[in-house]
Order: sequence, then structure tokens, then C-alpha cells
Amino acid sequence: MLDFQEIDSTAKLDAKTLFDLVKLSFGVVAGAGALVALVVAYRRQRVDKAGAHRDATRLHTERFSPVVDKLGSESPAVRLGGVHALAGLADDAPDDSLRQTCIDVLCAYLQLPFTSDPGSDPAHQEEHHRYLALRKVRHTILRLIADHYRRPRGTHRS
Repeated sequence: MLDFQEIDSTAKLDAKTLFDLVKLSFGVVAGAGALVALVVAYRRQRVDKAGAHRDATRLHTERFSPVVDKLGSESPAVRLGGVHALAGLADDAPDDSLRQTCIDVLCAYLQLPFTSDPGSDPAHQEEHHRYLALRKVRHTILRLIADHYRRPRGTHRS
């Protein structure tokens, strides 16, 4: 009706055609295997990357608490060490939210109430020295934040 010709079912496959079919089937199987290997490698890379980020976050969190405890120390020298350690921790933070947490703690320290300068009266000399030491801690926080804002583009800055 549509001038369709019947397929000749009596034709035999010769060796060359059979060999070409085998090569084609091996190529298809090899391509499918390579695709599966690529998908597995990609997923493994994503899992490894997520695991590395999780480990970096855990390490940051473990380092964060002792550093913040130093900010609450009675000794101004220990507080100053805590300020520098927290700034370094912010630089090493694996993501922006953890970095912002470090900056928030430093800014919260600046917002804490403090006693005013008792003056240089010899009777209040010890309180005056403590005031100067704690003022140094506050000025260091301000300097560190300002230095991070002043770094030129292209250099490492958090």
C-alpha cells in the first residue's frame, strides 16, 4: 500500500559486520561505564568537600570558646591576647557567618560599659593603670577592624 519493501530475513551477517557490531557494543558499554565513573567521582568530591567544610567549622567552633573566654579575663594582657586571637580566628573562618560571629563579639566588647578614668591622682594610681590597660584593649580592637577595612583589594582580607 505504501510501497514498503519487506526486509530480507534470509541475509546472513558476515564477519566484518559482526565485528563492527561487537566494537559498537563495547564502545557503548565503555561510554556508559565512564559516565557512571564520572558521576561517582563527582559525588565523592562533593561529599569530601562537605566533610572538609564540616571539619573546618568544628575546628573553628572548638577554638572559638577558649578565645572568647580570654576576653572575659581580669588581666588586660590576656584580654589583648584574646582580641588578637579572635581577629586571627576571623581571618581563618571557613565561611562568612562564622567570621561575622567573631566580629560581633569584638563589637559587643566595645559596647560593654566601662569605668571612666579616675585621673592621675596617686591615691587612684592602680585604677588609673587598669583604665589605661583596658583602653589599650579597646583601641586595639578598633585598630584591627580599621586595618581590615584598609587592606587593598587583591590581598587577603576577611
